[in-house]
Amino acid sequence: MNYNTLASKEAIQKTIDALKERGHLPELVESRAEALKRIKELIPKDASVMNGASRTLEEIGFVNYLKEGKHGWNNLHDAILSEKDQAKQAALRKQSALSDYYLGSVHAITETGEMLIASNSGSQLPHIAFTSPNLILVVGAQKITPTLADAFDRLEKHVVPLEDERMQKAMGVGTYPSKILVVKREQPFMGRKSHVIFVNESLGF
Repeated sequence: MNYNTLASKEAIQKTIDALKERGHLPELVESRAEALKRIKELIPKDASVMNGASRTLEEIGFVNYLKEGKHGWNNLHDAILSEKDQAKQAALRKQSALSDYYLGSVHAITETGEMLIASNSGSQLPHIAFTSPNLILVVGAQKITPTLADAFDRLEKHVVPLEDERMQKAMGVGTYPSKILVVKREQPFMGRKSHVIFVNESLGF
């Protein structure tokens, strides 16, 4: 199976409709440049921003834009990396779970509106599951799957091997989907905004 094939417009619209019914705020843009433009529109000046490690965010130019520092946001990720004391860095990482905005991606989204996110450390999962009041998840259209079973297949057969290879080259260690989150619904009583920006391009793993 080719996991890099873009979903059809019909499948994308079906997924968007399902996500809306499940309490999310999905939308579709045609390019990575439009995705970055949309992010800039969504995040107000002085907001605290945290992001997870994400090839998708790198590929749309968000990571470089964040590093340039011209956005007017409070870049919590930069503050964490700048802290050399390990204990203080760990404390900052925990505090970052309360960021105003959290940006990342997912490993698969089903046409029925379920999102699958795996992590080795689990560091990004609190933001997505509960703590950040505003989520912005950028998702390449190749990550849409018909069912949740297909989403797990995509994770195990496609994402994990590619991420393991990347980590071996970059860090000399592999990866493992130690913690897996399935988001089935964003409940209105939580008062959060869960933005899902689909990009009609193949992005990330």
